[in-house]
Amino acid sequence: MTVETDESGWEVDPDDEWGVAVITTVGRQLKLRREAAGMRAGDFGVAVGYGEDLVYKVEGGKRIPRQEYLDRADEVLGAGGLISAAWEDVKKVRYPKKVRELGKLEGKAVEIGVYECNIVAGLLQTPEHVRALMEARQPPYSPDDLERMVAARLARQSVFERDPAPSMHFVLEEAPLRRRVGRTMVWRRQLERLLEVGRLHHVTLQVMPTDTDAHPGLDGRIELLKFEDGTAVGRSEGAFNGRPITDPKQLRIVELRYGTIRAQALSPRESLVFIEQLLGET
Repeated sequence: MTVETDESGWEVDPDDEWGVAVITTVGRQLKLRREAAGMRAGDFGVAVGYGEDLVYKVEGGKRIPRQEYLDRADEVLGAGGLISAAWEDVKKVRYPKKVRELGKLEGKAVEIGVYECNIVAGLLQTPEHVRALMEARQPPYSPDDLERMVAARLARQSVFERDPAPSMHFVLEEAPLRRRVGRTMVWRRQLERLLEVGRLHHVTLQVMPTDTDAHPGLDGRIELLKFEDGTAVGRSEGAFNGRPITDPKQLRIVELRYGTIRAQALSPRESLVFIEQLLGET
């Protein structure tokens, strides 16, 4: 059996208290079961197909195991599904804390409004586009962290599968739509994805032309989430230090900014025609 490298798990963020607690508990249980079976860490690693160093890191609560690791461990130790079942807890903390918190809010929102000025909104990115953006980061992600960040961003897109679906509004600047991230085929697929999403009944997609007057979004990204109980969370990179806000007076400012941006952008129909034209230019 081929022993895989250390890339089969993810590092635990020491500032993520809940994540640390979950992974430490799972690691301790794995170690106790391995020792009860009379297996050395090296032998266990060979049996499950992973390196000995990774075994120690997982058992020490310093590494987040992937589902396949838990499944192989369950089989080798004859745990009858108990180790595999730990994935239900692990998967809740496998992504960075900030990403989890954002995904949780988006998962509860009945209305999602996003303005992006420099990139295609994360909820709209294709897997290939996500990877190309992540690979361009400086300093670069390690191969392991790259996989984790790509998976984390794509996981947020489960919001499109909700029933009932939330009302979603996006305003994207023209310039990022012209930037061929990931070369021609990746760029084409991204434009096609925008057209697919823009035609969904619960999604409104608008493009802000570069040749237009100044607007309140030039300071940066804006996101506005509204919930069933009437509460909301907003964030504008150009206001309130970019931090999430819930105060009604401050929310009105974010709503005013976002509403003004939507009013200046192309209409949804014009925006889809614009994207179709971009696609035709390839």
